[in-house]
Amino acid sequence: MLIEVNEIHKVTNDIMNVLHEEELQIINDFHDAVVAKDIDKIEELFTVLIENVEDHFKTEEDMMAQSTHSNFGAHKSDHDLMRKKLAKFKKRWDVLHGPIEVQGFLEKDFKKWVTAHVAKWDADCALQLQ
Repeated sequence: MLIEVNEIHKVTNDIMNVLHEEELQIINDFHDAVVAKDIDKIEELFTVLIENVEDHFKTEEDMMAQSTHSNFGAHKSDHDLMRKKLAKFKKRWDVLHGPIEVQGFLEKDFKKWVTAHVAKWDADCALQLQ
């Protein structure tokens, strides 16, 4: 398991909390497949993860746009940064099929980004959506 439920900050918006919980399950399932070096499962879940992250980001961005969120640009930029990183690692995966590289990204970069992003950007966003 990469991220425990209690490591993700609860925000004041129920929709966002549900998005985080759903994504957390996918992230942990993906990480488990990577650690097990289950190539077929990694292949399947990498696509699921990217699709889920995109849906999650788009939902938040739509909510922010509808509410004239004051930090919309910066929040979206943080999403875009992770979109680019995930796309980069997916391309590398498609060529190399290297679970060790993906594991390093998940454990060093992705986990830190997710927990910090939720605690900072999503918490602020949730307050402004009230």
